[in-house]
Amino acid sequence: MPNPGPVLEVRGLAKSIRSGSRVVEILRGIDFSIPRGNFTVIQGPSGSGKSTLLGLLAGLDRPTSGEILIDGQPLSRLPEDEMALLRGRKIGFVFQSYQLVPTLTALENVMLPLDLTGCRDAESRGRAEKLLGQVGLGERTDHYPVQLSGGEQQRVALARAFVSDPPIVLADEPTGNLDSRNGALVLEMLLKLNQETGTTLVMVTHDDQLASRAGRRITLVDGRVVADTVEEPVSEAVVA
Repeated sequence: MPNPGPVLEVRGLAKSIRSGSRVVEILRGIDFSIPRGNFTVIQGPSGSGKSTLLGLLAGLDRPTSGEILIDGQPLSRLPEDEMALLRGRKIGFVFQSYQLVPTLTALENVMLPLDLTGCRDAESRGRAEKLLGQVGLGERTDHYPVQLSGGEQQRVALARAFVSDPPIVLADEPTGNLDSRNGALVLEMLLKLNQETGTTLVMVTHDDQLASRAGRRITLVDGRVVADTVEEPVSEAVVA
């Protein structure tokens, strides 16, 4: 049974790095919690700490202080092997640069998270094929990334992010490398999958129009949260 509390909690999060003789503070005292099924956008100018925060949420880096909890489980207490297992089961990723494996087909790329967690079987293969169909690539399962357009590659990445049915999907500028038409198509598919699966979606973006689709916006400036607003998301018809 899923934990009834927030799926993601951030408590007093700070991240700093040493640069020569000085310490650079990237994140300072970040606090928020995100309930299940929520679509939250993290915004802010370049250098505000957005990507650093997303990397910490994913367990790809460790904070200097503070805590991140996923389904009530503190990440700081996990050794690296358990952290990797948690990422495989609890978190899906959508990157700006797709991050597909060039030597794997579309279907094999989608199934990669299942391979890494030892969950690959006939049922999971069927789920991967179904997801590729949902993103309009049911006839391209045997194609390699080089045979796909940028928009198609990002759609493969969407299917991969959702294939393990994770409670959280993290997206870092998922439409940043796409033209406006393909970007809009990928966004609609991402939001459709998010709504159908009930996954919690956390997205970093510079795009105000994209952010207007979210129910919550967290704005960072100089490593601090300066605004955390819950609002009625703009409908697809309005954006169009």
